[in-house]
Amino acid sequence: MDEKALSQLLKQVKGGQVSVDDAVGRLKDLPFAELGYATVDTHRSLRFGFPEVVLGGPKTVEQLLGIVGTLVERKQTVLVTRLQQEKAEALLARFPKGEYHPVARIFHIKQGKRKAGRVAVVTAGTSDIPVAEEAALTAEAMGAEVRRVYDVGVAGIHRLLRRREEIQDCHAAVVVAGMEGALPGVVGGLVGIPVVAVPTSVGYGANMQGVSALLTMVNSCASNVAVVNIDNGFGGGFYATLISRTKGRR
Repeated sequence: MDEKALSQLLKQVKGGQVSVDDAVGRLKDLPFAELGYATVDTHRSLRFGFPEVVLGGPKTVEQLLGIVGTLVERKQTVLVTRLQQEKAEALLARFPKGEYHPVARIFHIKQGKRKAGRVAVVTAGTSDIPVAEEAALTAEAMGAEVRRVYDVGVAGIHRLLRRREEIQDCHAAVVVAGMEGALPGVVGGLVGIPVVAVPTSVGYGANMQGVSALLTMVNSCASNVAVVNIDNGFGGGFYATLISRTKGRR
């Protein structure tokens, strides 16, 4: 239940269309729903503007069906991340309105209309696209208009310069890079918007599964760059979309 649904319910009680007992029944598990193996935070959409997001990889199919079913019953948007193909197929069989995006490993059921600002999702290379798509699809699920700017890394910086204005026109940017991780600092120096840097584990030995990219990003001299964890496209997309809701002027 989100703020709009709660307001509608209270108006229906006030107008006599819904009884007090019925309203109590709908609200009794508003803070959370106990499933035994999970305590689903059904209140998060109301206080946060977006429902609880489900990390799919470690969960069983039965657990996922129960958690997703709980959110669907309450007409909440469903976003399941890091989901394997076979588990996605089980969810699609039960919830055919859902969509599975194999590159990003995201399962999504849209509920209602959400509105956020514009978010640019930028990658250094094509190999970074799976993490970038996780960010982009998360932002779109939250209502953002996403502009994808892919394969514009520092090895060919002219590719980035050609699209600088497109990034600048957004309210926030998610910049995804592996290898040495230099791209977010470069983007941060070119545009006057918040930049959320996402290091990826793409790279060779000294990349250390993304640690070298992470260290480069946290040491950026561009003061508008903040960093999330390695391969955390979801976190980057989520945070950038929260920023975009303010639609601040630059």
